[in-house]
Amino acid sequence: MATLEVHVVSPEREVYSGEADMVVAKGTDGDVGILPSHAPMLISLAVAPVRIIQPEGERTVLVDGGFLHVTPGEESTRVEVLAERADLPEEVDVAAAKARVEELRRRADLEEEAELKAELARALMLAEHGTG
Repeated sequence: MATLEVHVVSPEREVYSGEADMVVAKGTDGDVGILPSHAPMLISLAVAPVRIIQPEGERTVLVDGGFLHVTPGEESTRVEVLAERADLPEEVDVAAAKARVEELRRRADLEEEAELKAELARALMLAEHGTG
């Protein structure tokens, strides 16, 4: 049976590597689901969790932008997530993420910066999906 070979990397480290039945990600133009034998594809990722569905359950990686690249092969389809930043939910300090959300919301009330809004989106993702 064909499978997905999934690799999630950031500039600092390889965050996840393993096989999966399906990968679900949020691209900047909408959601995408990847199954074995998927056509080649390259998409830009939004700040959102990437869901890696395996027979034994689901694994989530919190991704802060980047790219998802699909390369089909004869025996497996390779899915590479090249993230600007990526964390496993159990690695997230949820209390610190929530404090960061509040700080950024206060600043956002005073400023209208795109960079600040991107930081807020990341902090919200970590606070909502972190389990650590």
